Amino acid sequence: MDLTSLIVQVIAGAVGGSAAGAAAKDYSLGTLGNAIAGAIGGGVVGQLVGTFAGQAVESYVGDIAGGAVGGAILMILAGVIRNMTAKG
Repeated sequence: MDLTSLIVQVIAGAVGGSAAGAAAKDYSLGTLGNAIAGAIGGGVVGQLVGTFAGQAVESYVGDIAGGAVGGAILMILAGVIRNMTAKG
């Protein structure tokens, strides 16, 4: 993976996190929180997809998909944790 792929994954993650926040309002972290959590998730999951899937998804399509899915997953997890701690 190169720096360009990482940047694509982080941006896709931010978009994925923002979209997940808009779709799941109960777990939203706010506009900035959704984007930050999504960017982190996109970078991490995008790198893992590239590492484990290898050359099967080495293109930008794989970077975008892995980043967006990772961003959405991490944003939802962070929202669930925030809601659980706020109620307790």
